[in-house]
Amino acid sequence: MDTLHLLLDYFLHLDKYLNQAVAALGPWFYGLLFTIVFCETGLVVTPFLPGDSLLFAVGALAAAEGSPISLALAVGLLMVAAVLGDAVNYAAGKRIGPAIFRREDSRWLNRKHLVKTQQFYEKYGAKTIVIARFVPIVRTFAPFVAGIGKMSYRRFAAYNVAGGVAWVLLFTLAGYFFGNFPLVKNNFHYVIVAIIALSLVPPVVEIWRNRRGPK
Repeated sequence: MDTLHLLLDYFLHLDKYLNQAVAALGPWFYGLLFTIVFCETGLVVTPFLPGDSLLFAVGALAAAEGSPISLALAVGLLMVAAVLGDAVNYAAGKRIGPAIFRREDSRWLNRKHLVKTQQFYEKYGAKTIVIARFVPIVRTFAPFVAGIGKMSYRRFAAYNVAGGVAWVLLFTLAGYFFGNFPLVKNNFHYVIVAIIALSLVPPVVEIWRNRRGPK
């Protein structure tokens, strides 16, 4: 339970922990950001890492007066991390995915998330790679499932780059322009919860539209 409380505190007060990391790591802070985003998008065993909230917090931190963080450098590195992470995840899905998918249970992989992502992918096709960027958990598993389904890499790469660039830009710029408003800054934990909730809107709308349409 203590671990759960620690993780919850980390997510809800991400701005505080990032400020501490900047002070402790200096320029190496960029490496930490790169690693977190790469692992969240590139490794199917780490879907719990912060994604949307991290990007928003980085943007807000870069906008603070006297901030040592360069928005342009952070955005560039995060884009590379997001695209590279999905590419590695796709390759892993293509090589080892079928064997893992056939297993009933795995110590490191939540098979329920994998199955849900497969259903999501079967329903929405290649655009899942873009949509999933804005959906926690699904974001981590979508490229892996694309690899299992042997989607052509050229097609995957186009959606991967488009989705990665849009995802990083949207959340970091939102944090940069709105993160230091007093209302947002003083209620950052509520903003994080709102970001997670809003991340679920696109797939919900898409599902609703499909259910209303022809069978």
